[in-house]
Amino acid sequence: MAGWRASDIPDQSGRTAVVTGANSGIGYFTALELARRGASVVLACRSAARGRAAEVRLRTEVPGAKVEFMPLDLADLATVREFAAAYAQRHGTLDLLVNNAGVMALPFGRTADGFETQFGVNHLGHFALTGLLLPRLLAAAPGARIVSLSSGFHMFGDVDHTDLDSERNYRRWIAYGRSKTANLLFVHELARRLAAAGSGIVAASAHPGYASTNLHVAAAPQAGTTLGSRIAVAANSLGIAVGNGVIAQSAASGALPALYAATAPGVGPDEFIGPRFGFRGAPARSRRAKWTLDDKSGERLWAASEKLTGVSYASLSR
Repeated sequence: MAGWRASDIPDQSGRTAVVTGANSGIGYFTALELARRGASVVLACRSAARGRAAEVRLRTEVPGAKVEFMPLDLADLATVREFAAAYAQRHGTLDLLVNNAGVMALPFGRTADGFETQFGVNHLGHFALTGLLLPRLLAAAPGARIVSLSSGFHMFGDVDHTDLDSERNYRRWIAYGRSKTANLLFVHELARRLAAAGSGIVAASAHPGYASTNLHVAAAPQAGTTLGSRIAVAANSLGIAVGNGVIAQSAASGALPALYAATAPGVGPDEFIGPRFGFRGAPARSRRAKWTLDDKSGERLWAASEKLTGVSYASLSR
């Protein structure tokens, strides 16, 4: 694993991948490198304009690339179902699902289905998408993989099963951390269920470390109208700019852990891949909070997620 680079990605010819949030940042570079190695890549993006622009850009960077944009809004479960149905009509199987899209540290808000935005987009949207696409993944197994992007911010907190929507005391960074814990718990429980069903699908997770992407910038301007709020946001924005310039690695480098989890030989179920030095560096197995390996918590979150989304993983039996 030491020194692993995008050039080490095995040939992906004949494989089909879906990458959520592929119009920019880590998602774009994940899609780019998969296409460069021969995969057929679906860019699953909320914005049609940005998704189509990313498709054009990718075709320019990789002439002959097999790539298509398909609309997906993880904040609206109706469009998640529409995406899965459209994918099934166009493609018989799915070899790789990269659950990359996400939002970070937003003010309290709700998705179209009434869920707190960070929990709804980062976890529930991807939970539903994965379940709806699972038959296509099972049709491609063995060899299929599911990779979900988490974050080092999962250390900020375990999920609160009594308040999944953080309604009692919303703190945007804690809510973000909990949504990233939910990503890891989801993969932990999914890996257990896949193994129990005798499936050859590998479910793993990854995090980019500190990568310079527009996610950090988008998280900064969460201000009120007071002078104090504006000063705090200005200081936060300056800190992000300095951090991006001094500490952060590029979005292309930030994509490497996800690409490793998605393509490298020998990746096992429920592995968590991140930069070797935490913030940056070549992909390596990453530390994780003990609560992300709690079987009972994983089962409880799974049951709640099925109830909230209406998506049941019926093709998996335990």
